[in-house]
Amino acid sequence: WPPMLLEIENDGYGNECTKASAQSCGECIQAGEKCGWCIDKDFLKQGEQKSTRCDEIEALIKKGCSEASIENPRGTVSVNKNQSLTDRTKDGVKLKPDQITQIQPQKLTLNLRSGEAQTFNLIFKRAEDYPIDLYYLMDLSYSMKDDLENVKNLGTDLMAEMQKITSDFRIGFGSFVEKTVMPYISTTPAKLLNPCTSDQNCTSPFSYKNVLSLTSQGSQFNNLVSKQQISGNLDSPEGGFDAIMQVAVCPNQIGWRNVTRLLVFSTDAGFHFAGDGKLGGIVLPNDGKCHLQDNMYTMSHYYDYPSIAHLVQKLSENNIQTIFAVTEEFQPVYQELKNLIPKSAVGTLSSDSGNVIKLIIDAYNSLSSEIILENSRLPEGVSISYISHCKNGVSDKGENGRKCSNISIGDQVMFEVAITAKGCPSNGKSETIKIKPQGFTEEVEIVLNFICECACHKEGIPNSPVCHFGNGTLECGACRCNEGRIGRVCECSKDEVRTDDLDANCRMDNGTDICNNNGDCVCGACECKKRDNPEERYSGKFCECDNFNCDRSNNKLCGGHGRCECRKCICEANYTGSACDCSLDTSTCLASNKQICNGRGTCECGTCKCTDLKFQGPTCEICPTCPGVCTEHKDCVQCQAFGTGEKKDTCKEQCNKFILVKKKKKEELPQPNDQPYINHCKERDANDCWFFFTYATKNDSTVEVHVAEELECPSGPDIIPIVAGVVAGIVLIGLALLLIWKLLMIIHDRREFAKFEKEKMNARWDAGENPIYKSAVTTVVNPKYEGK
Repeated sequence: WPPMLLEIENDGYGNECTKASAQSCGECIQAGEKCGWCIDKDFLKQGEQKSTRCDEIEALIKKGCSEASIENPRGTVSVNKNQSLTDRTKDGVKLKPDQITQIQPQKLTLNLRSGEAQTFNLIFKRAEDYPIDLYYLMDLSYSMKDDLENVKNLGTDLMAEMQKITSDFRIGFGSFVEKTVMPYISTTPAKLLNPCTSDQNCTSPFSYKNVLSLTSQGSQFNNLVSKQQISGNLDSPEGGFDAIMQVAVCPNQIGWRNVTRLLVFSTDAGFHFAGDGKLGGIVLPNDGKCHLQDNMYTMSHYYDYPSIAHLVQKLSENNIQTIFAVTEEFQPVYQELKNLIPKSAVGTLSSDSGNVIKLIIDAYNSLSSEIILENSRLPEGVSISYISHCKNGVSDKGENGRKCSNISIGDQVMFEVAITAKGCPSNGKSETIKIKPQGFTEEVEIVLNFICECACHKEGIPNSPVCHFGNGTLECGACRCNEGRIGRVCECSKDEVRTDDLDANCRMDNGTDICNNNGDCVCGACECKKRDNPEERYSGKFCECDNFNCDRSNNKLCGGHGRCECRKCICEANYTGSACDCSLDTSTCLASNKQICNGRGTCECGTCKCTDLKFQGPTCEICPTCPGVCTEHKDCVQCQAFGTGEKKDTCKEQCNKFILVKKKKKEELPQPNDQPYINHCKERDANDCWFFFTYATKNDSTVEVHVAEELECPSGPDIIPIVAGVVAGIVLIGLALLLIWKLLMIIHDRREFAKFEKEKMNARWDAGENPIYKSAVTTVVNPKYEGK
């Protein structure tokens, strides 16, 4: 089948409503948010199952169920507590922490329909002058000796700096070393009293000590810290995790308020974690409870170190934001730890802790400028999603939809929260979840109610006579059968579902299959099968009918102009035929002259059948063998446009059937894309000049002719170029002949000269002496010469 048809037929293919085979309205609305239940008691046709009442809303309306008879409850969102956000300055009235509101609303109730998301907005605004509690937890092993000296004045100095951020600031101090068992410390009596060398005065080793609970007196911090002494241990990693756990789970001893809680963890070493306690024979997991007696952790020898996940849980439950102030050597380790602990930061501590105040201020600004929403554990089948709307119009979704960054004091951001339930919880009871910003005590309480039944469920009639002598509850237009009963009206017991007598009632005659093999025989009545496509249905007492096996035209059922009922097409008005493919409308056969098929054919099923064989086309107006329109209208165009031609004297009488429009040049004439059915013509007049025009029939049957006023006439010969060309040709030919003659003469002379040279070389002359020749040389002999 063509792709378009497949797309149409698969549009509702196997939707979640029909696949659910719902037997009641409650089951139907839990199948999906688009599902509805028809409560009309006469809705079902013979042979249709009870689950046919459950379908998408549009499908139910197409099947004949009125909108008023469709149960389709929707979810709602209601706000129960909605205090305004705190908007004040430092100079305003000082409020208690529980009087400050930074998130809105504070409580909501959601009625959840299965598959339907309920959306609401949460607004967060960082309050000005918000109180801060800061607890400084310090490693007092021997390597931190020089750091302790600088921390002794930390209270008043840090108090002064924090006053620039908030007027309500409290500070506390705690210290840790290591578990007091081997092999972490030396258990010899002398080393238990002084774990350092003999010339150093150190305090006895301990696991964790709460030196100072949170206080607003910076001087008290200085006094108590100045009295602290360094201790010592054997191994490099420290027992800081034990200390962090006790600080988190002992709020009363530490003095935490429901405000911003900061824990500064200062060390120059690594850490022990869960499992390391086995080295000292400690195997019991950390219980995550408070074990402080006289401000000392007393169970370090009994419980193992906490795991990182355990710490994350307790820090998050108690809204504590952690700042790790560590030396540069251990930066990579604590950076990895930071990635595991939400709302934590890492700062580089100098070798003597001289930069600790700047480190704390920078880390606090970093933590407080990022808002991250977290939610409590969700009930089974419930999901939640976030979309953030942060500063400068920045939005995000997914995991990044939970957070906004670079938030300053007084800035307001919004989070769009969507909660969706899939089905109903097994107990059907309400559930409560909470959403809060990490590191803050404020939270939003959300009560979840689940829509598990339709409104008509309450109006059900138990043991209704309609349901086969009271064997079911008449509910939402259908019978909900009692235990052990089945059938559309609960007419059968499960024990008597299949018998030969009952099966006989499901055959049209003895030679046919049960329910024509298109259904199941239940209690002596056919329940027709469902098709994957919910638009297709079997029906009839014996499931002998369907609405999809009718004739097709153009790959459409009943030609797209009718409906299929019991395998026969019921055509719409103005259509007929077995596939409703024959249109009775003759408007498609009207020619431009308003005649049906141009008077040269008959209109059959909306299409012209031309009886005059010379004519063709959709309205029998095209005649390939007839004179062309250009030749036919040449004389009229010529007389109207130029006042010439054979009809110039009778132009007004014979040439008034079209509208003439003049154009300057032929390029300005209409083009084929400008309008349909346009003819471009080129004709010659009596002066052998070409003129151009277009001929077009408009939708209102008027004829429009556009003519180019500019003619194309043949021009006479230009004498001067011809004469110049002839003269130039003669001259060129003469020059060419002279050059050829000169070339031939040169070749001839060279040949003659070569012949002369050859003859010269071959000449022979007489060699005799000249008789009158006298030599110019005279030879004289000396008579006295003896040859010696």
